[in-house]
Amino acid sequence: MDFTSLARLFLERRARRFDSWTGKEVEVQEAQLRSLLRSACTTAFGREHSFNDILSSSDLCSSYSEAVAAEGYESFRPYVMRMTDGEPDVLWPGICNNFAQSSGTSGGRSKFIPITRESLRLNHYAGASDVVASYLHLNPASRMFSGKGFILGGSFESQLVPKNPRAKVGDLSATLIDSVSPLVNLFRVPDKKTALMADWSEKLEMLALKASKANITNISGVPSWFLRVLQRVLEITGKPDIHRVWPSLEVFFHGGVSFEPYRAEYSAICRQTDDNLPAMNFFETYNASEGFFAVQADLLPGHRPMRLLLDIGIYYEFAPLDDENKIIGVSGLEVGRVYELIISACNGLWRYRIGDTVQVESVSPLLITIAGRTRSFINAFGEEVMEHNAEEAVGAACSETGAKIINYTVAPIYSRDGKRGSHQWIIEWSKEPEDTSLFRDILDRALCNANSDYAAKRNGSIFLDPPVIVSVPSGSFDYWLSHTSSGKLGGQRKIPRLNNDRRIADQILGSI
Repeated sequence: MDFTSLARLFLERRARRFDSWTGKEVEVQEAQLRSLLRSACTTAFGREHSFNDILSSSDLCSSYSEAVAAEGYESFRPYVMRMTDGEPDVLWPGICNNFAQSSGTSGGRSKFIPITRESLRLNHYAGASDVVASYLHLNPASRMFSGKGFILGGSFESQLVPKNPRAKVGDLSATLIDSVSPLVNLFRVPDKKTALMADWSEKLEMLALKASKANITNISGVPSWFLRVLQRVLEITGKPDIHRVWPSLEVFFHGGVSFEPYRAEYSAICRQTDDNLPAMNFFETYNASEGFFAVQADLLPGHRPMRLLLDIGIYYEFAPLDDENKIIGVSGLEVGRVYELIISACNGLWRYRIGDTVQVESVSPLLITIAGRTRSFINAFGEEVMEHNAEEAVGAACSETGAKIINYTVAPIYSRDGKRGSHQWIIEWSKEPEDTSLFRDILDRALCNANSDYAAKRNGSIFLDPPVIVSVPSGSFDYWLSHTSSGKLGGQRKIPRLNNDRRIADQILGSI
């Protein structure tokens, strides 16, 4: 049976509300802030920061920014540890029993993000509904509910053993899968037991086996990890492309890392041999442990803008990269400018510097693209290469050479003995280019076109030599993840793309 028409009827109202925000972005966001403050005014954090006084102010947003400093995770860690011990009413009302383990901070320690009942209901599940609502609204021909969704998730394996016996700590996706309505399980694979398996090598085989026998119409996950699952499905079935396995597959909902380095690979394995098959769509989402923030705004090919979700339990603020002390709300944003994203959310994170940067593509409607991480950059020689510069350059080099990348990371090679510095690109290929030097040259040229600071340093190789490509054996990044970094493989683990030192690069190269 095809339940798409019923789902479209149920979700169309969610999709229509997007247009109602245009011209009212400030009003919608101020209402979110007021609601958040009211909910948390009796918490420990709310009392310490006089939320009741802020609520009575004539200028809510200004009073809030004056009373609460914008901080990173380390300022919240003591509060979160109290929550993991079972203490109620700390950052958010009640006892929090779910925590998402996320990437470590600059100090190397993992972050543990509270996942409150309200953040599940008002944000994470609401955001997932908005993704489907938006996609169905943009694609009237969709039949995605004529089959099942293949969702790649994590597990509850964690470094933290909380004192609260009811608390669960692990990947965000594990909590989402564990807490979701049983009705949703009728439209997804794999089963919950398989989805929450901790051993990635064993889990990969089970995922591929179970999914290969199902009628899959949509897939959801992190591109780098899902690619391996799809490749294993093709190996098991012996099919030349994934549409020979799942003829009704129509969309990949992806997020977590940039899709650009993987676009060519996905296009190849999703190659359709029958004109009667549905068109394959790639639909980007912006979903992190800290919240669900944005969904792609159209179905055009390529790296497309996403619509910032304004009414699902998050108040957004933005700090220009060239002036981190100047923090603004949705009012005053400039098209084309890159900002650090700061959130206040129904998980109890207040004016939290999430560590992501976004580029504003439109202010009304408010559309963004992800620019990268605030700490994911290289500026060892004054070149200031940002993550989105690197992703664009990799995409161009792969497109022109036919190369396909599994994973990569970049680190500086420092100037010494009279030699100029350079960037070392450590790359694990699924299809190595015939001419690595040509790949390097295209990459270098694309970086020059994308970043004027890099181009200035590369001009005549006076300050910076061409990139150095180092090809590493298959499995090198997996080995680093499981033995050197987090001690764990899985769909929620991400490779740092750009590094301003050689710590990670030397670990990877030293483990070969």
